[in-house]
Amino acid sequence: MPLTNIYLIGPMGAGKSTIGRMLAKELGCPFLDSDHIIEERSGADIPWIFDVEGEQGFRDRESQVIEEVCMQSGVVLATGGGAVGRAENRRHLSTHGFVVYLRTPVSIQLQRTEKDKRRPLLQRPDREVVLSRLLQERDPLYRAIADLILDTATMSPRQVIRKIIHTVGK
Repeated sequence: MPLTNIYLIGPMGAGKSTIGRMLAKELGCPFLDSDHIIEERSGADIPWIFDVEGEQGFRDRESQVIEEVCMQSGVVLATGGGAVGRAENRRHLSTHGFVVYLRTPVSIQLQRTEKDKRRPLLQRPDREVVLSRLLQERDPLYRAIADLILDTATMSPRQVIRKIIHTVGK
């Protein structure tokens, strides 16, 4: 089990949860998903939290979870796509573990999130415009804290995991 935490960042549909689960299993360490932790603690799903508390309320909860997880060791964490929007989250992630940016083009994000009703920011007709805008805003933030950038559109999950393990193991 690694002592270093591995944090997966990137846009929605990049494969953070899927790759995170597989990576944690391969490493024999716990897998955590910040969105799932928020849902468990609040007893409500993400769309409901967005409806009742707004994005600000959700982001407050997310920041608290990230800060707490960063105090642990030897975990794999999949973050929400917008977690990098707050400087405090970027600081916690970059100083307490190895950050992997799972890069994915908007065309792939659209395919992977097409039927997903649990993503509040995508419950609108102009999904491609929304995803493009979010990627344009967030890509520099992802890149700023990434220790490793991998393109999930051109690599299989197994290849991504091998690359992460090889890089972290050095």
